[in-house]
Amino acid sequence: MQLINQHTKAIMEGCKERALDAGLSFQSETLEYIVTNRDLIELSPKIMIPTLYDYWVHDVEVLKEKGKYELYPGNPYETVINTRPAISFYNDNNPDWLNVMIFYHVLGHIDFFQNNHFFRNTWDMDFTGEALSDKRVIARLRSEHGRWVDYIIEFARSIDNLVGYYDELKTLDDGIEKSCSERLNYYFDVFLQLEKHTTISGYVNEVNRYNELKNELGEEGEPSFFAEIRRKHPEFDAKYKIYRNKSKDQSLDLVQHIMTHSVFLNQEENTWMKSIIEIVRKTSLFFQPQIRTKILNEGWASYWHEKLFLKDDRINGHEVDFARVHAGVTSMPRVGLNPYALGLRLFYEIEERADKGRFGLDFDRMTNIHSRKDYDIKAGAGIETLFKIRREYSDFLFINQYVDQDFLSRYNLFVAGKRLNNQRMTWEYYVKSRKAKDYRKMLFESLYHPPRILIDTYTADDNQLRLIHKFEGKPLVREYIASALLGIEFLWGDTVSLETNQAEIKTPLRATDASTGPTPPPDIKWRRIRYTMKDRKLSKTTLG
Repeated sequence: MQLINQHTKAIMEGCKERALDAGLSFQSETLEYIVTNRDLIELSPKIMIPTLYDYWVHDVEVLKEKGKYELYPGNPYETVINTRPAISFYNDNNPDWLNVMIFYHVLGHIDFFQNNHFFRNTWDMDFTGEALSDKRVIARLRSEHGRWVDYIIEFARSIDNLVGYYDELKTLDDGIEKSCSERLNYYFDVFLQLEKHTTISGYVNEVNRYNELKNELGEEGEPSFFAEIRRKHPEFDAKYKIYRNKSKDQSLDLVQHIMTHSVFLNQEENTWMKSIIEIVRKTSLFFQPQIRTKILNEGWASYWHEKLFLKDDRINGHEVDFARVHAGVTSMPRVGLNPYALGLRLFYEIEERADKGRFGLDFDRMTNIHSRKDYDIKAGAGIETLFKIRREYSDFLFINQYVDQDFLSRYNLFVAGKRLNNQRMTWEYYVKSRKAKDYRKMLFESLYHPPRILIDTYTADDNQLRLIHKFEGKPLVREYIASALLGIEFLWGDTVSLETNQAEIKTPLRATDASTGPTPPPDIKWRRIRYTMKDRKLSKTTLG
């Protein structure tokens, strides 16, 4: 692995100038490396972070990838890391015209990393430097504690998808001045509404009284307001203290809760384990935004590499070569999902609609297909809308708002079904639905959505860790429950229970025959189940 030569670096700097002129925004310092196939195979299990800590699963993945590469050789065009400075990797045999295209794609990713609000927990982070420091910590602990380090890594990684990513974003200082104190929010949002069940007129009177004191006394208005509340409600301070303590404890994700409250981990001889768990948690938090913005991120990079490449005079004579490579990357499959293709087409569709003013009540109320097709008030808000989406959206918001019936009709998209042809004994695909709501549902099911696990801290005084799965229509994967609870029990140092829902199928699903059409879904009844891990033995109880 080595830095690109000066000739190729000059091409990259030229791409940066054109990208900045087009409106992209990113730090000017970047590092570009040439990598071999062996480098890529060894870096891929570490998610392309060369300094990531060593773990035995990485070695297994390297062996697997080597075998896969021998059967199906293929190289990615580029890989870029969201760190400071941004680092990207390239094959050593790319011609200059292809590097121009790839560099624009990489700069689109870097712009997205450094401006999308879902990445704001990484904006000031030199992750490769921190990863190197973490790697040294784990290496030192491994020399002291041996294989137990790998056990702790494995146990922590089994629940690292349960980190409180959105809670972390909420606590970041975005430079937004809070207009109301936490005590005031509690009084109006919780105390009056949920505890005192105040009438609407009483609630409005309290708001007016607060505003009057604030206007009359300024900064002293709020203390004066709460002095009156204490006289009227002597129990207010005690209830607020309880609320704060509960809120503070509930804001901890499962990994944090274990590190904070585990008697086992807080024993002096075991505190070294918390360092490893925190490293695993921090690494998971770093990659959370990338998982949640895959379609948006790849679509944004593809949009800009096409737009900027075609305007670049350095690629004259290679337009056909570009078209061949670009089509291979952004072609829309009839079955399955290509995030590059879907994201690119959505951005072009949004840009055209925003330029023509097709986002509004007047356009939405139109039912005539010809009137909708010809509608154009020349709003000219296309590029502004795209940058707003890049700044504020995730994959879910992107799909939920912009994948509609017009988009499906324009690109002839559909949900594909699969059925067995009993005559030919082959599987065949068919058009299952052309409705936007069904297509959105298919896309939602492909998105990253870890289970929501709540911690019950109020039902008993013993040291048992009670976990509650907030059921959202998808069951937990059964084969992972035992190993995950085994790891949690070890880290917690006591019994662990997990409540979740499991399906009971009344009408079995039979094979679909092409002659009879699709089979209706099976009749499913959900039952509440409690798994208990005690002394490394798993038991299951049906609750109802």
